Amino acid sequence: MNTTSTSHVSGFRCLRCGAEQPKSFDGMLCPLCEYNLDVEYNYAAIDPHNWMNERDDLFRYSALLPVSNLGLTPVQRVGQTPLYHAARAGKARGLSQLYVKDDGMNPSASFKDRAGAVALVVARERNASVIAASTTGNAGSSMAALTAGVGFPCVIFVPATAPAAKIAQLLVFGAKVIAVQGTYDQAYDLCETACEEMGWFNRNTGFNPFTREGKKTCSFEIWEQLGGQAPDHLLVGSGDGNIISGIWKGFRDLLALGLIKKMPALYSCQSEKSAAIATAVRAVQDRSAVDWKALKLPTVKSETLADSISVDYPSDGIAAMRAMFETGGDAITVSEDEILRAIPDLAQSTGVFAEPAATACWAALDKLLTMKTIAHDEKVVCVITGNGLKDVASARKTVGQPITVEPTIEAVMAAIT
Repeated sequence: MNTTSTSHVSGFRCLRCGAEQPKSFDGMLCPLCEYNLDVEYNYAAIDPHNWMNERDDLFRYSALLPVSNLGLTPVQRVGQTPLYHAARAGKARGLSQLYVKDDGMNPSASFKDRAGAVALVVARERNASVIAASTTGNAGSSMAALTAGVGFPCVIFVPATAPAAKIAQLLVFGAKVIAVQGTYDQAYDLCETACEEMGWFNRNTGFNPFTREGKKTCSFEIWEQLGGQAPDHLLVGSGDGNIISGIWKGFRDLLALGLIKKMPALYSCQSEKSAAIATAVRAVQDRSAVDWKALKLPTVKSETLADSISVDYPSDGIAAMRAMFETGGDAITVSEDEILRAIPDLAQSTGVFAEPAATACWAALDKLLTMKTIAHDEKVVCVITGNGLKDVASARKTVGQPITVEPTIEAVMAAIT
């Protein structure tokens, strides 16, 4: 397999103040305003008719990734997850082209593997000694799984209240797990301090610009799976805002290469009990004239059961807002009950079992339809970011009990009739 990349990174640009840095820049945040950087590419050097390689993972798109040594990629196959045409669920909603992107099929059962895969390669190229991350569960278990495959040291900071299944994943992969008696945001801050003190490679979203680059590969796959087309609308759950900003970045790349004619409308889907991004969006009076340098995002007290999108302060919130404003999308909030009800509805109508954070977009879809935002013949994609086995306790709240019978066929027949 070819181990060299044809990446065309040209530099970095701050998503808040617009300051540019050369491609040799080895920092993480903008040195002027300390906000998130966006990796930029020399699109003119990329042949839009011949830019993908023959790999069967997300590194198929290495021309638009910030990596140079494909010999340092994870041993697991990350990406190339299925896109299902949810015909039966779509028909029930009056939609002829409803699709579900099941990223719970990634190695650690989470969308976060995309970010972790690219971050791991960059860390190894930079000769880092340790990768560290803060997590509500998925980002950490992803990083633990990917580093375990290549024997790379990994330290994960996690709120002690994270679901037991996710903490078990972290431990079984051999990561050093620091359970913080506090919130995700406190774990995030502690991880940043530790990285500064120890010289570790910080994988945190909203800090590390390369996580967005991994997440954008979802857009490339959707484009390929739709036959070289972008959807009209795309919905995804949001916590810190990095996933929706990554999807936005992917479609921006495709637009810059002339491979799509317009961007899909992007929708950030959040719980009403963890709605910092939605609150910030609703406070903007004129979306065409936002002063990104002056914009302040709110801090909320997150209490949602959807732990993967439970965030007090959205570290990539400005990028998420830009993703929505520049594509004509919006921020949609749903209740905790709507998130829970969406778990069996999604499973029973599409065959996809998702954790609560991932079903936020499925619940939000019905709200958009009520608002008449989506036409019946438009292409709609719901990105399912995590498998339901991540949080079985929440799923059990949504279903009844099994039918208990004596071990006879007569008892079975009586029970089901």
